[in-house]
Amino acid sequence: MRAVFLDFASVTRGDMDCTALEQAVSPWQYYDETDADQVLERIQDAEVVVCNKFSLNREIIAATRRLKLICIAATGYNNIDLKAAAERGIPVCNVRGYATPSVVQHVFMLMLNLTCRFENYRQLVKQGRWQASRHFCPLDFGIEELSGKVLGIIGYGELGKAVADVARAFGMRVCIAEHKGLPSARTGRMPFDDVLRQSDFVSLHCPLLEETHGMIGQREFELMRPTAYLINTARGAIVNEADLLQALSSGRIAGAGLDVLQKEPPDHENLLLRYPHANLIITPHVAWASRESRQRLLDQIAGNIHNFYHGKPFNQIP
Repeated sequence: MRAVFLDFASVTRGDMDCTALEQAVSPWQYYDETDADQVLERIQDAEVVVCNKFSLNREIIAATRRLKLICIAATGYNNIDLKAAAERGIPVCNVRGYATPSVVQHVFMLMLNLTCRFENYRQLVKQGRWQASRHFCPLDFGIEELSGKVLGIIGYGELGKAVADVARAFGMRVCIAEHKGLPSARTGRMPFDDVLRQSDFVSLHCPLLEETHGMIGQREFELMRPTAYLINTARGAIVNEADLLQALSSGRIAGAGLDVLQKEPPDHENLLLRYPHANLIITPHVAWASRESRQRLLDQIAGNIHNFYHGKPFNQIP
């Protein structure tokens, strides 16, 4: 049995323990990156292929000779042609729930940086303005508390529920949005538009699907309070970036914290990256990437492989 990891550098910085992978199947070939013209040669004789963001299309899947299992080193699976794999009888599995603590703390890192005006005060100190102040405590920028604020959650799966738990510990009131466009809300949820209208923070935790692509745009920003913040650690394409830039520039919303953009890595011309003010924080899709989270990811992949070869459930994607 031979296993290949096509983009290993996307999940490690040399700090991962691969023992569980080696015990699940061997031998392994770890490639830091794989180009499109290299993939067929690299997976030709592999029984197990693991990839994070590398795309396995119909042509690639059809060209394999011994492939028995495709493992995605992520939860999302839009980079795999599931139909082509099914036609070959090749199961595809993902990993689930591995990054919850990491993402949750990143959500609140963004929220706290925005409300505590971290970057503004950091620059004030670096510029020597504290040192030159007549007071021990310069109050140049307004600071807000999370306690008492309303957090609207769009996408109430494992991540949304975990964010809600921490929000309540901060003393926040949580509103859970019903699916957009539904005429009525389930018990415990609120209509989508009402959540936007009432929330001080709107945090996105839904998958990128046809119905969620561009879900937050001009109309939605016009519903939000001018004091509200948007937090997106889900997928970049859920938000219309041009409309977000307009909402920030015009003061339609107070700010945004993003860990994802529509195109990743982004182009240098991306206008959000050129936005000059501290009420927009952009991090490079690292909410999931704590050391502990990445280790859980590899260990879950190993468990999927082990269970596959032993005829047990293994997070197979339907």
